[in-house]
Amino acid sequence: MDVLTHNWSLYGKGLLGTVELTVFASLLALVLGVIMAGFRVAPVGSLRAFGTVWVTVLRNTPLTLLFFAVLLGLPRFGLALPFNVFAILALGCYTSAFICEAVRSGINTVPVGQGEAARSLGMTFGQTLGTVVLPQAFRTVIPPVGSTLIALAKNSAIAGSFSVVELLGTYKTLNELGYSIIWSFLWIAVGYLIVTLTISALFNVLEKRWGVAR
Repeated sequence: MDVLTHNWSLYGKGLLGTVELTVFASLLALVLGVIMAGFRVAPVGSLRAFGTVWVTVLRNTPLTLLFFAVLLGLPRFGLALPFNVFAILALGCYTSAFICEAVRSGINTVPVGQGEAARSLGMTFGQTLGTVVLPQAFRTVIPPVGSTLIALAKNSAIAGSFSVVELLGTYKTLNELGYSIIWSFLWIAVGYLIVTLTISALFNVLEKRWGVAR
């Protein structure tokens, strides 16, 4: 227990950093993912093409490479932001591709007649998507979106290699202080369990309340 009791502040900062990365990157991923899902089912060919390219590129790019591109590449073009902001951009954009596919699969479960009925009433594509299709699709995509955000929380560990304060990065300081690497990683794992189990519990509540009964 010494490694934990003697380093509350260090573990606390790391856990807080991981929570902040997870929350802000999740919000970005959800917003971008829903937008890209809308693009992928849009009647405009250029929007569908953009959405397809976005998903294809990000889903097939290693996350570590994306971190290098964002954290080390963007500053070369004059974009100077804190490293944690760059990490949120990398995590959020990467995860948005998976959110997009989850939402698109939910959209495809909504009967075509729903959209046709909305259009026959004079609704635009955006109105049909936002008021008719997405509310119904939401009920079916709760579990896959929850799993994707849990993966995002674990992927945030990569940020520690780029000078971003987060939970996994605390092992470097603990190792320098001479603490057992096994116990250091054990308490780091407990921290990640707290974050991921919290997300899981939240989505279990959402699924019980709004999910599709099976």
